[in-house]
Order: sequence, then C-alpha cells, then structure tokens
Amino acid sequence: MAGEAALINAAARTSLWLQPHRIVLILIALALVFGAAFFMRWDWLPQYYEMGLLGIWRSLWILAVTCFLGFLLAVPLGLAQAAGSFWFSAPARTFCTVIRGTPLLIQLWLLYYGLGSLFPQYPWIRESWMWPYLRQAWPYGVLALTLSFAGYEGEVMRGAFAGVPKGQLEAARAFGMSRWKIFRRIWLPQAIYRALPTLTGETVLQLKSTPLVATISVIDIFAVSSKVRQDTYLTYEPLLLLALIYMIITGILVFAFSKIEARIPNKVG
Repeated sequence: MAGEAALINAAARTSLWLQPHRIVLILIALALVFGAAFFMRWDWLPQYYEMGLLGIWRSLWILAVTCFLGFLLAVPLGLAQAAGSFWFSAPARTFCTVIRGTPLLIQLWLLYYGLGSLFPQYPWIRESWMWPYLRQAWPYGVLALTLSFAGYEGEVMRGAFAGVPKGQLEAARAFGMSRWKIFRRIWLPQAIYRALPTLTGETVLQLKSTPLVATISVIDIFAVSSKVRQDTYLTYEPLLLLALIYMIITGILVFAFSKIEARIPNKVG
C-alpha cells in the first residue's frame, strides 16, 4: 500500500509539470537560455569570475546580517505597539512611520554622507578602535538596511502580536506562568508563525534592496555588474546574468521559507 501511495504521489507531481501552460513556459525558458548562450558574448566571464563570487558573497552576508538584526529590532517594535504603554508605543510607531514613509536611498545617503562625514571631525573617534570600521562604507549600508527591515517588519509584528488570541494569554496567566514565560512559549512563537508568510516577502524585498549599497562604493554583485558594463561596453549580458543570480537566490529563499512553514502545524491559536 505504501508503495502504491508513493507511485500515485509521484504521478500526481509529474502531471502537474506536464500541464500545457507549464510545458510552454519551460520551452520558452529553454529557448531564452540557448539564445543567450549562443548569440551573446560571455568571453568576459573568466576575467570577472572571482570578483563576481566575492560580490555574491558580500550581497548574501549583507542580506543575512541585516535581516537577522532587523528582525531582532522588529520584535520589540511590534510588541511596544501592540501592548506597550504610550511612552513605548509612540516612539515605536513614529520610527516605523518614518522608515516606511521615506525612500531607503535617502536613509542610506543620510547615514553615509551625513553621519559618516561627522565622525572624522572628532579626534577621539579617529583614534579609537571604531575608526577602522567607521571609515568604511559597509557599516552604513548594513545600518540603513537593518533599520529599514526593522521598520517594515515591526509593523508586521505589531499585527502578529495583536492577532494572537487573548484567551490563550489569560489562560497562561491563570496557570501561574510568568510574563517572560508567556511571551517566550506562547505569544512570540504564534506571532512569528502568523508573520512568517509576510516575512518571506520582506526578505525577498530586502534582497532586492541590497544593490543600493553600491551607491556608497560597497562592491556587491550589482557593483560588479556595473563594472563589467563600464569595462566591456556590454549592456545585456551582465544585466541578464545579474537578474538570473537574483532569481536563483530568491528561489532558494522562498523554498527555504516554504519548508519552514511546512514544518509548523497548520492550526495555531
């Protein structure tokens, strides 16, 4: 019986891929790949191979660090708006409103060209251990992307915290659980589950925001693509390859989040 069920599942998955519209899309994709491979110039790839790998690595670690730090900041921002007093909720709401209401590029430039230009004026900063980092561009890019992710995800977490049924929290209090234990074992896990689909989209959007760091001289994969275009005068090849790289990373992110969602029970709350 188990073998028959496995065969039925395999046949069902195969039939999904053999639907007419999927076959047409696959054929179009194959035609585009073969056309790009045989009718475009790719002789520049060996020269920029190592630089491209370094750019991909830099884009990935910027994405990972900013999403991680941004989410850590988004949790208290969402909690303050959902259950905090006025003195906590008002600053959190103001922060999220400012971040969501202004372009990320302006935030990045204000930090790099504004705040970054103030530090060299203070000798005690130039002589401190922080100066080797503050004189570089990437800390400002990481800070700007972290604050941006926190602002958007903080509003998502506000709705997620507010969506957890109050009856469960009251029942936990009736059992004598402490506030920290209620938050750690009931409130936060359910809020994260409710925010997980939106978190997937925000992470993908964060990936698409990382090319902005190239405007402050951080060499990510977008900056490498721009250098290839400047050196070789080729337009389509580096941009198509760049789009393919972002699509692959996006697919991996969506697949990973779908697996995480699948491991969590459907009924929460």
